[in-house]
Amino acid sequence: MQLDLNLERLRMAIDDLLIKLARLFPQPKLQTVFLINNYDMTISVLKEAGPDGGKIQLHFEDLLKSNTALFVEELLLEHFSDLIKFVKTRACKSMFSVNVHEISTDLDYARKWPYLQVMCPAEEQSSSSEKPLSVSEVETIVKDFASRWKAAIELMHKDVITSFSNFLCGMEILRAALTQLLLYYTRLTDCMKRIPGGSALNKDLITIPSIMYEIRKYSRTF
Repeated sequence: MQLDLNLERLRMAIDDLLIKLARLFPQPKLQTVFLINNYDMTISVLKEAGPDGGKIQLHFEDLLKSNTALFVEELLLEHFSDLIKFVKTRACKSMFSVNVHEISTDLDYARKWPYLQVMCPAEEQSSSSEKPLSVSEVETIVKDFASRWKAAIELMHKDVITSFSNFLCGMEILRAALTQLLLYYTRLTDCMKRIPGGSALNKDLITIPSIMYEIRKYSRTF
C-alpha cells in the first residue's frame, strides 16, 4: 500500500535525522538524552493522532527502551563505577544473570522493565576465575557505597530532572536506574556470602529494604 510505504520512508528519514543531530553533541550521554527526549515526543505525537500508532509507534517505543537502558548504565557508571566493574568482572564467577523480579516482586514498577538485569560478558566471566575473591577486594566497595549512596541518588535525581523535558519520562528513567542499582548491589551482597570471612562486613551493608524504600519514595513523586 502506497500510504504505508510513504509512512515507512518518513519513519526512516526521522530516524536518520535524529541520529545525525544527536552526533552533534560531544558526549555519548548527551547524545542519548537527546534521542530519548525526541523519541518520547514522537511517541506522544503519535498517541495524540490516534489510539493505535501501529508499527511506527512500536518502533519508537523500542528505541526509547533501548536508549533508556543505555542512559541508565551511563548514569550509574558516573556514580558507582567500582561496584559495576566488580559485579561484571568478579562477581559473575559463580552466579547467573539476575532478573529484576527476583528481588523486587512487590514493586509494580519493576514489571515495566523486564530488560533490567545484570549481564556478564563471557570473556569477563572467564577472567573472574583467575584468583579467589577476598574480603579486602570488596571492603572498599561496600564502605564507599554505604558512605554516599543516598547522596549519589540525589545527584542522579537532579541530573534526570534537568535532562528530560517530560517529567514523567524522567521519573520513569530514574526509577529504572534505581532498580538497576538494586540489582548490582544485590549481586555484590550475594557474592559476599560466598567469601570466607565476608560476614565481617555485614555491619557496613545497606539493607535491600532500605534501597527499595528509596525506589518507592521516588515512585510517589507524582
